[in-house]
Amino acid sequence: MKTGRTAGVLAAALALLALLVGLRVLRQNLRSGPPASATRSAFPPPTASAGPAHPSFLYGLVTTVDGAAYQGRLRWGGGEEAFWGDYFNGAKKANPWVVHIPPGQLPMERQPFRIFGLQVASRERPVDLNRLFMARFGDIARIEASGRDVRITLKSGTAFELDRFSASDFDDGVRVWDAAHGVVDLDSLRIRAIDLRPSPGAGQEARQENGPAPNQLHGTVRTRQGEEFSGFVEWDRQQCLGSDELAGHTAAGDRSIPFSAIRSIARHSSDSTRVILLDGGDLVLSGTRAVGQENRGVYVDDPRYGRVLVSWDSFERLEFSPGAGGPAYGDFPPGGPLTGTVTTRDGRHLVGRLVYDLDESEFTETLDAPSRGVDYTIPFAMIASVVLPGPDEPAAQHATVTLHSGRELHLERAGDLGKANAGILIFASGQQRPEYVPWTAVAQVTFNRPPASYPPLDAH
Repeated sequence: MKTGRTAGVLAAALALLALLVGLRVLRQNLRSGPPASATRSAFPPPTASAGPAHPSFLYGLVTTVDGAAYQGRLRWGGGEEAFWGDYFNGAKKANPWVVHIPPGQLPMERQPFRIFGLQVASRERPVDLNRLFMARFGDIARIEASGRDVRITLKSGTAFELDRFSASDFDDGVRVWDAAHGVVDLDSLRIRAIDLRPSPGAGQEARQENGPAPNQLHGTVRTRQGEEFSGFVEWDRQQCLGSDELAGHTAAGDRSIPFSAIRSIARHSSDSTRVILLDGGDLVLSGTRAVGQENRGVYVDDPRYGRVLVSWDSFERLEFSPGAGGPAYGDFPPGGPLTGTVTTRDGRHLVGRLVYDLDESEFTETLDAPSRGVDYTIPFAMIASVVLPGPDEPAAQHATVTLHSGRELHLERAGDLGKANAGILIFASGQQRPEYVPWTAVAQVTFNRPPASYPPLDAH
C-alpha cells in the first residue's frame, strides 16, 4: 500500500515536470516563431485590409518582445473589443488601500460550514479585498507586459498592476491592421507593450471624410419589464460589428447571418430567438449559446448611464438602427481623483479625496449595481450622489443613485451597493491619515462634479 502510494506520487511528479517542460518549450517557440504575422485560430478571418481607421476604432502601436512594431487599428481577442468605449478587464495583484484600515476594523463576513448540504456552524473571516480591474480603452494610455504582470497606465498617469493569468483580457491577443504589414495577429506572449493613441487625423474633419463607422452595431434594447436602452450594442457581450455573424440552427439547417443583414432580434422562447432580416426574411434560430439561454447578455452604451448589460432573462427585443460614429480617443478626457463628501449615520460630514469600496479612486472608474435584470456600469464622473436608506427604512433593499443630469436610479443593494462593499476612505486636506468609514455606517455619498467626462455629464 505504501509502495503504491509512493509510485503514484512519483508518477504525478513526473507528469507535472513534463507539463512544465512542455509549457516552457511552447513559450520559447512562441517567442522565436512562428512569424508575428501568423494567424491564430482564435481570430476570425479579417473582413478588411489595412487602411485608414475611423476615429472610433481602437488604434495603437504594438511592440513585440523581439523588438518588432506594428501600428494601426486594433481588435482584441478572437473578434471581441474593437472600440474606445469597450472595457479592458483584469484582476489586480494586490489592494494598496488595505494598509489604511485601522487595526481591528477590517471588514468581516460569516462563512457557513456545511455537512451534506446542511449548515452546522459558521465562522467569521475578513472579507475578500482582492478586486477586479475594469477601464474603458479610451481612458488607457499604455499596456505593458512583464512575466506574470500586466501594467495598465491611465491617461491620468495612475498605474495598476494586474495578474496576467487571472481573467485578463491581455492574454486574448490582439489583431493589428498595419499599413506596412497588412493584417497581423499577435499572441499575447509576443507582446511587450501597447501604446494606445488617436488614429491619424482623428479630428472632426477625418470623421466627416471617413463617414460614420458603418459597421458598429447600434440600436434599442427593450426589456421584459418595459425599459428601453439605446446606443451602441454588443450582442452576447462580444459581437459589435456588422461583419460579425449570428449563428444557429433553423428548420432548414444551420445558418450564419451577418449582423449587417439583420433588422431585429427578439426572444422567441427561453432557448431561441426570432430574427427579422432587412430583406423581409423571418426565421427562428436555436441550438447555439448566442441565441439561447446561455447568451451572456447584451451590452448597450447608453449615454444616459454609461453602459448597461441586459441579461438574457430580461431581454425582449433588439431593434437595430443607424448610429453616428462612436467616440474617438480624444473624446475621453484624462481622469482624476474621486472627491466628495461622506455623510455617516451618526451625522458626521467627511470631505476629501475618496476611495470607494477600498477600490475605486478615480472618477473614470465605475459604480456597478443591478436593477431588475439589468446591470449598470456608471462612471463615477456621472454620479452626483448615492443615498443609502437604513435597514429599518422603507425601500431598504434599494439605493438612490442621482446623476449630474438629474436622472434618478433606484438600484438594488448588490455589487458596489451591497453588503460586500468594504467601506470608504476619506483623505481630508491637511490630515496625515485618512478616515475609514465602514459601509454599514455610510448614509450618503456626494461626489464633486469633474470638469469633463465621457459620456457628457448632461447626457439625456
